[in-house]
Amino acid sequence: MIFFVNLSDWNFHLFATKPQRRKGSHKVRVTSFKKLYIHFMNRLIIFFILIVQFGFSQELKWSTIPLNVKTSIRGMSVVNDSEAWISGSGGYIGRTLNGGIDWTLKQIPGFEKLEFRSLYAFSATSAIVANSGSPANILITNDGGLNWRVVYTNENKDAFFDGIDFWNDKEGIIYGDPIQGKMLMLRTNDGGLHWEEIAGRPILEEGEASFAASGTGIRCLEKKKIVIATGGKVSRLWISNDKGSHWNFIPSPMIHGESSTGMFSVSFWGEKKASIVGGDYLKDSLSIDHNFYSIDGGKKWLKPIS
Repeated sequence: MIFFVNLSDWNFHLFATKPQRRKGSHKVRVTSFKKLYIHFMNRLIIFFILIVQFGFSQELKWSTIPLNVKTSIRGMSVVNDSEAWISGSGGYIGRTLNGGIDWTLKQIPGFEKLEFRSLYAFSATSAIVANSGSPANILITNDGGLNWRVVYTNENKDAFFDGIDFWNDKEGIIYGDPIQGKMLMLRTNDGGLHWEEIAGRPILEEGEASFAASGTGIRCLEKKKIVIATGGKVSRLWISNDKGSHWNFIPSPMIHGESSTGMFSVSFWGEKKASIVGGDYLKDSLSIDHNFYSIDGGKKWLKPIS
């Protein structure tokens, strides 16, 4: 099943008084601008107070949407307020065109036994999915999921995709668990039709890998920047400023040490503000060192105040 939330629509209006020139004068008094400034700022402050007050006073209303198929949803990609895709076990791919109220789910023929954990949607008709495990496949559709085409296959026994993200409609990266010590990482420049291995992909430590967390362990940011979160015995935030050709990393305070621990998801707001979440998926009630934020680009991580 799926849960979704809707908030009521709000309408706000802000009015400002235009300064009037005195008749017969070619100048406006400085005091007039000062009064106008104070008047405008007072209204602006009230405006933002109203936004905060109304925002926190709204009650979240959740609805349960039955899917009527046997699948465990492991991937999601939202295109806009109306269009979104989901993917999961049993080879299922789903799509909504009305904000999650109705879903259409179909199995991809020939892939009924696989789990599609990595998903990226460009529009209501175009999307890319990748299964977990080996052989690792990347498939693409351009007709709303009616037909899928395999565009890449890796038959290495250790191949395992964890997430996909794009900078734009053409340039993107898919990554996964390490093969012979190096992170599985491919890049496309044509919207996913062709994929090439990145030579300078990160070298991981023993027991360091990543998690297929609905694609949120990878983020393509502004310009050429990309970040990838890892976990396991080591948990680090890998950063590239040239679309994956060269990498450095930031240590994280996230719980780690076991194969089930580490960062699950990362998000950035601008250059400096970031949030990381994770934990131990075998101990889902554990709340120790599992949630941090940064306001300096990851140089220092802080715990939220509960």
